[in-house]
Amino acid sequence: MIRGSCCCGAVRFELLAVPSVMGTCHCTRCRKVGASTIVFVKKDDLKWVQGKDQVQRFEPGAPYKYGRCFCKTCGTSLGEILSEADSFPIAANALDDKLDLRNRFHEFVSEKPGWYEIGDDAKQFAEHPVSS
Repeated sequence: MIRGSCCCGAVRFELLAVPSVMGTCHCTRCRKVGASTIVFVKKDDLKWVQGKDQVQRFEPGAPYKYGRCFCKTCGTSLGEILSEADSFPIAANALDDKLDLRNRFHEFVSEKPGWYEIGDDAKQFAEHPVSS
């Protein structure tokens, strides 16, 4: 089990399994909400402890496919934690417990600022990764 929460503690959740993958998004939107490193979780592995009603969702515009959720009280970015999809990204910054995953991809590197240098050898995609 991996615990997660927002900064003020109003939102708390648990992951019943280790997320399947970790990646970093460099789009301007993810950078602005402060959650560019994400982990993908299965809907059935997310257990709400408290505060689901304290989560607000921001709808994306094209070409972005995921909404962004955040705590109504403190503003902590939570990724797409209210999703009804079978698998969805949540913000790695919201996880409280140790997670032994490595970054596997970088997306929207076409929007990466010049001052940021990617320091790993994970795959890079100009926009969203394309499944093969």
